[in-house]
Amino acid sequence: MNNVYIKTGSPIFDNFYPKVKSFLEKDLLEVNIEGQKIRGYRPPDAKSIWIRDYSDMMRGIKYFESDLKSVVDHFAENQSDSGRVFDYFTTFPEKLPSERENWTKYVRVPVEADVEFRFVKAAHTTWQATGDDEWFINLLPKLEKALNYILSHPHRWDAEHGLVKRAYTIDTWDFAYSAGKHDWLQFQIDEDTFWGIMHGDNSGYYEAFHIVGDLNELADFPEKAQEWHHRAEELKTNMNKFCWNGTFYRHFLKLTPLDLPEVDENNQLSLSNPMDINRGVTSHEMAVSILKEYQKRRDTTDAFAEWFSIEPPFPAGFFGEELLVEGAYANGGIMPLVGGELARAAFEHGFEAYGVDILGRYYKIISEHDETYLWYFPDGTAASVETSTSPEAEPTDGWGSSAMLYALMEGLAGVVDKNSTFSKVHLSPRWSAAGVKNAEVRVEYAASESWLKYIYQMQDEFISVEVYSKNCLVEFHILLPSGSNVLNILAGNNIIDFETVKVETSLYIDFKMQVEDSLKIKINLSSDANIQ
Repeated sequence: MNNVYIKTGSPIFDNFYPKVKSFLEKDLLEVNIEGQKIRGYRPPDAKSIWIRDYSDMMRGIKYFESDLKSVVDHFAENQSDSGRVFDYFTTFPEKLPSERENWTKYVRVPVEADVEFRFVKAAHTTWQATGDDEWFINLLPKLEKALNYILSHPHRWDAEHGLVKRAYTIDTWDFAYSAGKHDWLQFQIDEDTFWGIMHGDNSGYYEAFHIVGDLNELADFPEKAQEWHHRAEELKTNMNKFCWNGTFYRHFLKLTPLDLPEVDENNQLSLSNPMDINRGVTSHEMAVSILKEYQKRRDTTDAFAEWFSIEPPFPAGFFGEELLVEGAYANGGIMPLVGGELARAAFEHGFEAYGVDILGRYYKIISEHDETYLWYFPDGTAASVETSTSPEAEPTDGWGSSAMLYALMEGLAGVVDKNSTFSKVHLSPRWSAAGVKNAEVRVEYAASESWLKYIYQMQDEFISVEVYSKNCLVEFHILLPSGSNVLNILAGNNIIDFETVKVETSLYIDFKMQVEDSLKIKINLSSDANIQ
């Protein structure tokens, strides 16, 4: 029986996973294609299975869903010879009432450049939850084919900058600017396409290249592994050279000359910035700069949250749809997806109180009516079919809610799987940032029934952490309460060595231990008001 929980005595943290799980469960979409049963999870705006949403939603789904392979396998089976991957598939009519046919439909939106890295990410998450090395290795040719498509196709790769390119869209979204040459939203690439480089595509491929590098190591292909890791680092170098504006990643590096005096391009902060941090392309200093920029905008905006899809937005109708006014949908709407990524980055880079604050604000939103939406207007009005370009606007957004859960589970509770099936874990309980003195956390993957549990206690004189696992190498990275110093650390009855690590003004202690069945760590503290 799957058993995932957080117990702290605070409803914010104790009820968070059950609430998000309830949203995700309502997003279940089962289809039968040529006798094959596929269990997927739909986005809030359409009755279909998109790899781009699903690959991120898996961060919440993996805790309770036992079938993670069928969706990934189906995308792999329908990959084109070129390596291109479909965006989504469905067997349901999409544009009611005009469309009534329940065809089996596969779609790739041509202007999108992010699909292949999301395919790789979905495969990796599936492997982590299942621990099925053979399945993952057998998928390697498909994954490499997808990435080689990106590296070689003229619509995807810009050799001059050594970066992935795309049509001029709003960040990762799927419609492009056409300067009025197309009569609605432009999803196609044609002779009038305005080309450029979007930072979020490249951070996604940086992570995907490393995943495939690690997979080659698992498959015992060390030379190929080194090649993919080298490609990842080259991409990171180029991205930080050409896309960083000194404070955050510029929204779009234009390759096609285009003068847009009506758009405040220099100040546009777009939604992939916190994702860039979590994918690993930033230095700590760059991550801090991005986080401070979001905090600055929170202090100066009239919006109820700073989780903008893009800010400042484009003028109303700029992309050919009058519904895309300033503050709507991808044009400046407030997205929990961004908030979750922002909170995860905050926990990792010494802004723990900010991460706790974001989780608390989101919990208040979802607690009021047991609803969560993909986006909200800046005044807090939720998305609707009438104000969106999508056929539906369900109040069970799994994309944003799973991002928030990601921040809670991996950021605040601090359980990060560094391999598969919790065989190697980075454990960083940050409960002191939330004022929580006692916490019990248990995580489990339904697909493999692998699990890890810990019990955290904080008192003035000590912190204790009891870890339970079948067999796990644990990298401890434990946040100390403000004004504390460590006298010593006991593992059982033995004093062990540790390192003190400063992350901004936060102090952590780092050490590694193998856990077989159980291990109790006791950190003896002394108060030190002069600690720096």
